Amino acid sequence: MKTTPKAVNLWALMFVGALVAGCASTEKQTYTPLEINLAHINDHHSHLDEFSGAELSIGGARTQLPLGGFARQVAAFKAVSGLPNLVKIHAGDALTGTQYFTLFQGKADAQMMNNICFDYFTLGNHEFDSSDAVLQSFLTELRGGACPQPSVVVSSNVQPAAQTPLAPATNGHLVPWHVREIDGVRVGFIGITIVGKTVNASRPLPSTNFLPEAKAAQAAIDALKAQGVRHIVAVTHQGYENDKALAAQLTDVDVIIGGDSHSLLGDFSALGVSSSGPYPTVARNKSGEPVCIGQAWEYGKAFGLMRVRFDAQGAVESCGGEVKLLVGDSFKRRDAKGQWVAVPEAERAALRTQLQGMKGVSVIAPDAEAVKVLKGYADRIAVEKAKLIGKASESLCLVRVPGETTNRSASVAGCEQANRLARGSDAAQVVAQAFLHASKTSQIALQNSGGVRVPVPAGTLTMNSAYSVLPFSNVLVELSMTGAELRSALEDAVSNYLENKLSDGSHPYAAGLRWDLDLSQPRGQRFTNLQVRDRSSGQWSALEPQRTYAVVTNDFIASGKDGYATLGKVYAAGRYTETYLLYTQSLVDYMLAQQELRRPARGEYSHQRVVSLAGAMLE
Repeated sequence: MKTTPKAVNLWALMFVGALVAGCASTEKQTYTPLEINLAHINDHHSHLDEFSGAELSIGGARTQLPLGGFARQVAAFKAVSGLPNLVKIHAGDALTGTQYFTLFQGKADAQMMNNICFDYFTLGNHEFDSSDAVLQSFLTELRGGACPQPSVVVSSNVQPAAQTPLAPATNGHLVPWHVREIDGVRVGFIGITIVGKTVNASRPLPSTNFLPEAKAAQAAIDALKAQGVRHIVAVTHQGYENDKALAAQLTDVDVIIGGDSHSLLGDFSALGVSSSGPYPTVARNKSGEPVCIGQAWEYGKAFGLMRVRFDAQGAVESCGGEVKLLVGDSFKRRDAKGQWVAVPEAERAALRTQLQGMKGVSVIAPDAEAVKVLKGYADRIAVEKAKLIGKASESLCLVRVPGETTNRSASVAGCEQANRLARGSDAAQVVAQAFLHASKTSQIALQNSGGVRVPVPAGTLTMNSAYSVLPFSNVLVELSMTGAELRSALEDAVSNYLENKLSDGSHPYAAGLRWDLDLSQPRGQRFTNLQVRDRSSGQWSALEPQRTYAVVTNDFIASGKDGYATLGKVYAAGRYTETYLLYTQSLVDYMLAQQELRRPARGEYSHQRVVSLAGAMLE
C-alpha cells in the first residue's frame, strides 16, 4: 500500500516520538498550574429535535416535559462561553439515527454543530455507517462553517489509505493529535475510535486501518511528551468501561472525555433517572496519577462540564463539574383519569423554580438562531415524508397471531382472508427482514407483532409509509443468544397472551428463523422444527440448542418488555450490542434497497405449519 509523504511523516512521528520519550530525562520539572473547563457531549446520533414527552420525577411526581434537542445544546454551550480556558468537545457518533441523517447525510448535523463551534471532535463507529465518502462530506461541511476556527478531528488510531476519501493528503481532515496553548500552557488532545465494533458492524473501507486503541493512544501520548507536552486529554469513542480500562493501561493521560456507551454519569436519583457512575469518574493511569473520566449520555439530552486543575508537577490536582439534563418548562401531569394534561400556570412557575434549584438539570430555552437553522431542515423533512421511496407490488397484510378472529387488514385489497392463513403477518415478516438487512453481523431478526402498527396496501411507498408502520423511537439491538434461549424467548412471547392473559402483540415474527407452531399445546411444546437460514448459502439447518446466535431486534423487547423474559435476562447480563440504528430508518433503507416490496417466498416466512388454539391446521 502506498502512503503519501505527508501521511508517512505524520504517523511516523507518533512512533519516533515514543522512542524519544523513552530516552527523555526523568528529572522532575515544574509547570505553571492550570485550570481548564471542558464542555462536552457525545452520541447525538442526528437527534436534532427535542424529546417532547420525556418523563422525570419532580418532587416525587412523574412529570412530562421537553428534553434535549440540539438547539438547547447550542444554548447550553453559549451559556458557558464566558468561562476561562473553555474547550468544547464532541466525543463521536454525531451521525445515523434519524431522518435528519437519512435525508441530509450529515449536512444538518454539521450545520447545527457549527452553531457551537466544537474545538475537538473524534470519530465514532457510526460515522462510518454509510461510507468513508459520506464521512468525508460531513467533515467537509463541519470545517466549512462560519466558526473562527474549524473543529479539529483527532483520530490517533484511524489510518485511511492514500488516495481514499479520508486520506490526509486528500483533505487533511484527520490528525492523530493536536496541541493547544491554554493560558500559556500547551495541552495535547488525542482521539480514539473503538476498533472491533467499527470494523465488524459499520462500513469503513477495507483499506482503512484501525490500530489497537491502547497502543495507538500511548504512541500519541509519547509523541506529545517528546514535544514537551505534559497535559493530555484523550477524546475517545469506545465506552465508559473501556475508558476506565484504558486509563490503567496508559502513562501520562490526565483526562478522558468519552462516548459510545451512552453512559449517564452523576447522581440523578432525585429526578428518577438511573446513572452508570459518578461524574467525573476518577481512575488511575499506569503512572498511578489520577485520570478524570466524563461522558454525557445520548441524543443531545445532556450537557457535560468538567473542571480540571493541574498542579505544579503537571498532574491532575482535582476535577469536578456535573452533567445536566437540558429541559424545557412546559409541564404535564396525569389527571384523575390518568391522562397527561398541562399543569396550570401557577404550578408551572413553581415547578420551574423547583427544577432550577436541583442538581443535574438545567431549565433552558432553545437557542433562537439554532431553531431557525433546524426549522429549515424540519420543513424539508415534512416535504420529504411525502416523497416516493418505492412501491409495494402486493398488499402486506397485518396480522398479530395466525388464525386470530379479528382481521386487522379487512379493508385492504388482497388481505380479506389474511387472519386465517398460517403465514400470519406479511408486514411483520418484512419488518423482520428489514432488521436483518440492517445488521451486518446477525443471523436472525426478531420482531413482536404489536410493534407493527398498520398494513401496507399495494401501491406507492413514501417515507411516511415506513413511519406509519413503525411509529415509535425504538432502536436496534444485537443480542448474543443460544439456540435454547431463542426457543425459550419464542415460548415466552406466546405464553404472554395465552397463560399470562396479556397483549397478543407479543406474538413473534422472525427473519432467518422459521418454525412449526401448535398453539393447542402447553408451554414448552408449541414450537417445533426450528430452522436457521445461513446468510451466505441460503441453506436451512436445525437450530442447535448449545450454539450461540447473533439476533437483532428492537430495544423494547430486547430489554424484556412485552413478556420477552428470556431476552431481558440476556440483555441484563450484558450480552448485547447497541447499534443505535433507528428501527424505522432500517425499514426505510430496506424499502429503498428493494425498490419493490412484495411478500417473501413462502419458505422464508417464520411461520411454516400452524395449528390454531382450537386444534385446526391453518392453510
